[in-house]
Amino acid sequence: MTKFDDFLAQQLKDEEFRREYDALEPEFEIIQALIDARVAQGLTQKELAKRSGIAQGDISKLENGIANPSLKTLRRLAAAMGKKLKIEFS
Repeated sequence: MTKFDDFLAQQLKDEEFRREYDALEPEFEIIQALIDARVAQGLTQKELAKRSGIAQGDISKLENGIANPSLKTLRRLAAAMGKKLKIEFS
Protein backbone atom coordinates (compact mmCIF):
# COMPACT_ATOMS: atom_id res chain seq x y z
CA MET A 1 0.00 0.00 0.00
CA THR A 2 1.06 3.57 -0.57
CA LYS A 3 1.15 6.22 2.10
CA PHE A 4 -1.97 7.76 0.56
CA ASP A 5 -3.85 4.45 0.64
CA ASP A 6 -2.94 4.07 4.32
CA PHE A 7 -4.04 7.63 5.03
CA LEU A 8 -7.32 7.17 3.16
CA ALA A 9 -8.07 3.91 4.96
CA GLN A 10 -7.55 5.68 8.27
CA GLN A 11 -9.74 8.63 7.28
CA LEU A 12 -12.54 6.36 6.06
CA LYS A 13 -12.95 5.09 9.60
CA ASP A 14 -14.51 8.47 10.43
CA GLU A 15 -18.23 8.24 9.60
CA GLU A 16 -18.61 11.88 8.53
CA PHE A 17 -15.57 11.64 6.25
CA ARG A 18 -16.89 8.38 4.76
CA ARG A 19 -20.27 9.96 3.96
CA GLU A 20 -18.60 12.88 2.17
CA TYR A 21 -16.21 10.55 0.33
CA ASP A 22 -19.05 8.27 -0.75
CA ALA A 23 -21.04 11.27 -1.99
CA LEU A 24 -18.23 11.96 -4.46
CA GLU A 25 -18.32 8.47 -5.96
CA PRO A 26 -20.21 9.47 -9.15
CA GLU A 27 -17.57 12.11 -9.94
CA PHE A 28 -14.78 9.60 -9.32
CA GLU A 29 -16.47 7.09 -11.62
CA ILE A 30 -16.82 9.62 -14.46
CA ILE A 31 -13.18 10.65 -14.11
CA GLN A 32 -11.98 7.05 -14.09
CA ALA A 33 -14.19 6.11 -17.06
CA LEU A 34 -12.75 9.01 -19.06
CA ILE A 35 -9.17 8.09 -18.21
CA ASP A 36 -9.75 4.38 -18.88
CA ALA A 37 -11.34 5.05 -22.28
CA ARG A 38 -8.56 7.40 -23.32
CA VAL A 39 -5.76 5.06 -22.19
CA ALA A 40 -7.45 2.00 -23.74
CA GLN A 41 -7.27 3.75 -27.10
CA GLY A 42 -3.64 4.69 -26.55
CA LEU A 43 -4.43 8.39 -26.68
CA THR A 44 -2.61 11.14 -24.87
CA GLN A 45 -4.55 14.07 -23.53
CA LYS A 46 -3.07 16.14 -26.35
CA GLU A 47 -4.31 13.68 -28.99
CA LEU A 48 -7.78 13.59 -27.42
CA ALA A 49 -7.79 17.38 -27.36
CA LYS A 50 -7.04 17.50 -31.08
CA ARG A 51 -9.79 14.98 -31.86
CA SER A 52 -12.41 16.59 -29.63
CA GLY A 53 -11.61 20.27 -30.00
CA ILE A 54 -11.39 20.55 -26.21
CA ALA A 55 -8.21 22.12 -24.87
CA GLN A 56 -5.68 19.67 -23.40
CA GLY A 57 -5.58 21.77 -20.23
CA ASP A 58 -9.33 21.35 -19.84
CA ILE A 59 -9.05 17.57 -20.29
CA SER A 60 -6.34 17.56 -17.63
CA LYS A 61 -8.60 19.49 -15.26
CA LEU A 62 -11.41 17.00 -15.86
CA GLU A 63 -9.14 14.01 -15.26
CA ASN A 64 -7.77 15.57 -12.07
CA GLY A 65 -11.22 16.37 -10.68
CA ILE A 66 -10.67 20.11 -10.83
CA ALA A 67 -13.51 20.77 -13.28
CA ASN A 68 -16.97 19.31 -13.75
CA PRO A 69 -17.84 18.47 -17.35
CA SER A 70 -21.14 19.33 -18.93
CA LEU A 71 -23.09 16.66 -20.79
CA LYS A 72 -22.11 18.39 -24.02
CA THR A 73 -18.42 18.07 -23.11
CA LEU A 74 -18.81 14.40 -22.19
CA ARG A 75 -20.57 13.75 -25.52
CA ARG A 76 -17.75 15.46 -27.44
CA LEU A 77 -15.12 13.42 -25.60
CA ALA A 78 -17.04 10.18 -26.17
CA ALA A 79 -17.47 10.93 -29.87
CA ALA A 80 -13.78 11.75 -30.21
CA MET A 81 -12.98 8.27 -28.89
CA GLY A 82 -15.62 6.56 -31.04
CA LYS A 83 -17.77 5.92 -27.98
CA LYS A 84 -21.35 6.64 -27.04
CA LEU A 85 -22.11 8.41 -23.78
CA LYS A 86 -24.38 6.38 -21.50
CA ILE A 87 -25.68 7.70 -18.19
CA GLU A 88 -27.88 5.67 -15.92
CA PHE A 89 -29.57 5.83 -12.56
CA SER A 90 -29.25 2.76 -10.41
